[in-house]
Amino acid sequence: MGKSRFILPNAFTSMNFLLGVFAICWVTGAFSSFTSSDPIRTGAYFIILSVLLDKLDGFAARLVNASSEFGAQFDSLADLIAFGLAPAFTVFFTYKTQSPEWFQANGVLLIVAFAIYVLCAAMRLAKYNACDCDTYHHHFSGLPSTFAGAINAILIVYLKQNGLFQTPENPMMVLPVLVLLVTGLLMVSPLFLPKLQPRKNQLLNIGQAILIVLTYICGFMFISDKIPFMLEYLLALCSTYLIVGFTFGLVQRKKIIEEAKEGK
Repeated sequence: MGKSRFILPNAFTSMNFLLGVFAICWVTGAFSSFTSSDPIRTGAYFIILSVLLDKLDGFAARLVNASSEFGAQFDSLADLIAFGLAPAFTVFFTYKTQSPEWFQANGVLLIVAFAIYVLCAAMRLAKYNACDCDTYHHHFSGLPSTFAGAINAILIVYLKQNGLFQTPENPMMVLPVLVLLVTGLLMVSPLFLPKLQPRKNQLLNIGQAILIVLTYICGFMFISDKIPFMLEYLLALCSTYLIVGFTFGLVQRKKIIEEAKEGK
């Protein structure tokens, strides 16, 4: 196959990169003259599509034996755009367009949260490439940028759909900013999160497979606002996974570190 085998995995990475770029273009209004669709939901949808397609480049690379250093670096750059910059722009421009008064009064807070989130995303991806990619085989060290991007995209659409930004005096207005800040810090935290992998317990594997299939269906249907409880399901699933997963990782922290050292 020669060098042609690298086309498939790099094509998936290119798709993720462009989805992230297009998400930024949507939420900032660059594409507003082309369509009347909701720019916030469309931009968030592109982020969700990037999440769903994120693992396909690695899977394709292993399938055709086309793993490379170029592919790894290109994937990290695409992740930085799709899960670092795009979610931060989505949150920032949602406030700017949906609640300009709150935006003007709290601009410094938004800029600080924006900067910290993007910086943490870049640091996490650099740290993964330099230190963690071959260290922990069954756990993530810190929150993956994929999950951070998904949580912020889903939450902002959910809150917008439920009218949060129409009431600037609502104390909950600060919630998306806090979530952006917390998810950013979690990306560079020393906490461990179990990976979604086959387990010895078959019932657990079946339940995990069902949830993944449902999540993919909801993800591809994310653009529609006609499906009841879809956003609630995605938020509940992400929240449960992070709370239970980080708790488990904290309890098993010593064991995880010891196993990683033994595996070197």
